[in-house]
Amino acid sequence: MSDDRKPLTKLVQAGRKPEWTGMPAQPGGIVSPPVWRASTILYDDVAHLRKAAGSSTHERLFYGRKGTPTAWSLADALTEMEPGAEGTMLFPSGVAAIACALMAALKPGDRLLMPDSTYDPTRNFCDQMLNSYGVETIYYDPCDAVRVAVRLGDEKVRAIFLESPGSLTFEVQDIPAITAIARERGIVTLLDNTWATPLFFPAMAHGVDITILACTKYIVGHSDVMMGSVTANADWFAKVRQAAYLFGQMTSPDDAWLASRGLRTLGVRLRQHQDGALAVAHWLKDQPGVARVLHPALPDCPGHELWQRDFSGSTGLFSFVLDGGDEAARAALIDGLAHFGIGYSWGGFESLALPVDPARHRTATRWEVEGPMVRLHIGLEDPDDLIADLDAGLTRFRAAR
Repeated sequence: MSDDRKPLTKLVQAGRKPEWTGMPAQPGGIVSPPVWRASTILYDDVAHLRKAAGSSTHERLFYGRKGTPTAWSLADALTEMEPGAEGTMLFPSGVAAIACALMAALKPGDRLLMPDSTYDPTRNFCDQMLNSYGVETIYYDPCDAVRVAVRLGDEKVRAIFLESPGSLTFEVQDIPAITAIARERGIVTLLDNTWATPLFFPAMAHGVDITILACTKYIVGHSDVMMGSVTANADWFAKVRQAAYLFGQMTSPDDAWLASRGLRTLGVRLRQHQDGALAVAHWLKDQPGVARVLHPALPDCPGHELWQRDFSGSTGLFSFVLDGGDEAARAALIDGLAHFGIGYSWGGFESLALPVDPARHRTATRWEVEGPMVRLHIGLEDPDDLIADLDAGLTRFRAAR
């Protein structure tokens, strides 16, 4: 296949090698690679076993922990979606993917730069596990690329983590500028790209070395599988793969198959998430009781110009700030919603509403807003129904406020 295929074509064709969709010496093949479940792999004789143990086990049947074609197919597809990538490893959750990527990139005595807007479990891993391992995490303002550049001059800084947009407050970072400086200084760059996916933001084309997805979200798309992935360039893939093997990280073949099926519809789902979220976000901006809407595609959101320059689309996750009120007033809004579930995660077909309090997790910057915040994930429902639901919710909020 040529390398000039468009992303939507890759979503359909990627990860479907003939050896995984057909049988040797038989013509034809099935559309989707099947579920290969395995723990023990049998060998013809001792010589065969010894030879297998002494050679590369990547994408080769060796032992169930090293994977089967079901997982390799998904990993290959994710690699194909990221131009410039060498390979992808799969993990049982997004947090596991982040943790293993950081462990592959850092050693005791190193310093890590981490945006102050980062996903809370990422912060917990840095403050607890990496700290006990002898790695110092320095949090930085995600909107201040100049200060980041100064920090990158610290000879002990060996990695910089990026999360753009932030998953609560949606700041967009100047990734091309930061990665260019990091590369000049031999510093590895890691990006949590779950919000945009490689469909709307091809990370390696913007200079990122290691890109991470919580596949639980948009890749799976149906809120029924936990999974993460780490995709790396040629300089870093072998290190990531070795760390994953040493930590015994793997995914269930059944889960990999479900994620592969979700991947095929990613393009149409993201477009509907985008259109629905923009309709709701624009409506919210003009509502009494709403102080501001934090959506990167809106001109007044921090980093909008960077989003407009670097991204080809937006997805279904954003936040809004209420104008005054307290916890009880916010709960009155959320608790009565008919079309929004209340729960963690996002990226599935269903809409979600979650109370969020970013100020509790900031250490390098201050987060001051007019009132409580609500994070929305806009699913695949009709936006008119969601708007009517939120309209009733804001009425409850104003009455409780």
